[in-house]
Amino acid sequence: MTPAAVLFDCDGVVVDSEGPTFDLLIEDLAAHGLVLTRHQLETDYIGGTIETVATRARAAGARLPQDWVARFYDRMYAMLAAGTPLIPGIVAVLDALDAAGVPYAMGSNGTLEKMSITLGQHGLLSRFRATLSGQALGRPKPAPDLYLAAAAACGADPAACVVIEDSATGARAALAAGIPCLGFAPHGPDAPAARGMAALGVPLFADMAGLPARLGL
Repeated sequence: MTPAAVLFDCDGVVVDSEGPTFDLLIEDLAAHGLVLTRHQLETDYIGGTIETVATRARAAGARLPQDWVARFYDRMYAMLAAGTPLIPGIVAVLDALDAAGVPYAMGSNGTLEKMSITLGQHGLLSRFRATLSGQALGRPKPAPDLYLAAAAACGADPAACVVIEDSATGARAALAAGIPCLGFAPHGPDAPAARGMAALGVPLFADMAGLPARLGL
């Protein structure tokens, strides 16, 4: 059955920003005394906010200055503004939703500025009913508030919506809000994020090209 609305995460679902951001984090944390593999970063640090990364990194021994979060955001924004590709196939998904008259919104743990940079360079901001930040709301994922607000922005009953996520943290937020969730897992079912979502019972898919059919469009 076609959902009343589709609620998207941003990074790794709509914009292909996670790989470069992970690489930047690994480089920066190593410079401050915490050497992590990509697998360690994805398993133990990803899914929250840069602030939560800082808290966990300090607990693990990173010598981060007090202004590290602000400085990292500045570096990340500059990198993303230089060019952030879209997830292949996502524009076709949005086109299919528009053609079917299904509204869609975005709920991200990222900042509003980050979404403005990544979505704005592709002219996508105006296509979403709302682009909501868990940080701006003061209730980032895994709290359910963000996706409940996104459903409300679409005028839809949360239980009749579908969330598209790529992390266990985001999937927990959707499930806590009573919203069915599909897990985007382009790197396969054994990737840390995919395993985390599967452990929550979230169905996985690997290619955006197949999403419209999954949504009954």
